[in-house]
Amino acid sequence: MIRSISTALFAFFAFLIVGVSNVNASTVEVKLGTDAGMLAFEPSTLNISAGDTVKFVNNKLAPHNAVFDGNDDLSHPDLAFAPGESWERTFSTAGTYDFYCEPHRGAGMVGKIVVN
Repeated sequence: MIRSISTALFAFFAFLIVGVSNVNASTVEVKLGTDAGMLAFEPSTLNISAGDTVKFVNNKLAPHNAVFDGNDDLSHPDLAFAPGESWERTFSTAGTYDFYCEPHRGAGMVGKIVVN
């Protein structure tokens, strides 16, 4: 009897924790190419919480992509050509994630996401 009550309480609190963390998750947008037409991510540095999602949106001077060396599951190696073309990635693990646009890396199109 005590074991079943303990199991039920554990499941209840686990549900509350998971439910609360998902409710607080947010989506942040990163533009590929600035509004002024510069070859840069806007913003180029993000500070987010674990569980947050980053939406990458093609803005100006296509083609663009976002590559995270050593993190193939976060990378989007396909080139975005159409204005407004987008994709999303959710960051579950705390850490620092450097990324770049393959065609424009040499021009300084790099970014950083810090997940707390």
